Amino acid sequence: MMIPQLSVVIPVYNEEAVLPELFARLYPALDAIAAAGTSYEVIFINDGSKDRSPALLLDQQSKRPEVTRIVLFSGNFGQHAAIMAGFAQVRGEVAVTLDADLQNPPEEIHKLLTAYHAGHDYVGSIRDLRRGDAWWRGAASKALNAIRERTTSIKMTDQGCMLRAYSRRIVELINQTREVRTFIPALAYTYSMTPTEVVVAHAERAAGESKYSLYQLLRLNFDLMTGFSLLPLQIFSLLGMTVAVGSVITYLGLMIYRGFTLPFWDAMRALLDRDILQFFLTGMVLFGLGIVGEYVGRIYLQVRDRPRYVIDRIVEQTGTEFPAGASDIETARNLA
Repeated sequence: MMIPQLSVVIPVYNEEAVLPELFARLYPALDAIAAAGTSYEVIFINDGSKDRSPALLLDQQSKRPEVTRIVLFSGNFGQHAAIMAGFAQVRGEVAVTLDADLQNPPEEIHKLLTAYHAGHDYVGSIRDLRRGDAWWRGAASKALNAIRERTTSIKMTDQGCMLRAYSRRIVELINQTREVRTFIPALAYTYSMTPTEVVVAHAERAAGESKYSLYQLLRLNFDLMTGFSLLPLQIFSLLGMTVAVGSVITYLGLMIYRGFTLPFWDAMRALLDRDILQFFLTGMVLFGLGIVGEYVGRIYLQVRDRPRYVIDRIVEQTGTEFPAGASDIETARNLA
């Protein structure tokens, strides 16, 4: 079997409404790239879809078996676990990740390959801002990006766009990473020597609804900050020291002020200000405990050392379906 130069990794979760159009556009776009001299393979990972997505994927594999492979999970393990499973299957010198919802057109893949061949080992993407998303998504994305960049030093203009290219070296480094929860584009950025970004077209979802709500965006950025930086813990350590020093200074000031009687309304205002300060400090303490709890939770998940995902079947050109129960691709191959 000829080893392809390009591997396209596509996680799929409940996308039966959009898959036919994805197939109709993806393969012609990749065939055009192949005509220019770059062979390819497509790796679909079904992340426990509850609709007809698995059947559609298997049908497409039977139509283009020479370039299509299907990884079927036994349940839903999340987008990044699906990409990790796809990376374990990658055979090409460069891997491109693509969402199945067609918000990032497959016709844009060639832009990433151009940047890769120009000498960049990791190519991120920036969605065209003229995309018509809700205003709050754009504002929230900019604010969260700014916080994340200052916290982790990871520079990604558009972290929500999964259309990205990774060199074989970076794919192999990611495959060696044993973290239970991680954000693959950020991880790739830390491994990259020559990262870059390109602007790509963006479209409305062809069908279905976005898998990311505002809460999930916040959750993702919280994972990023705690997964790639100790700065949140350090900030609260500094805050604790600042409050302690401020309390001593305030106490000394009150000692000096003792002997003077405050007017009634000034005394009431001071009491009110004191209660507000107590609420504020209580809130800060609870927030700090939440951050500590996040780090402890990550440690808890890591020490359990459970598989990131469980594979049900892998379908390839030969028609072979590897057995269930494997936690990674190599295990499945050894059992076959």
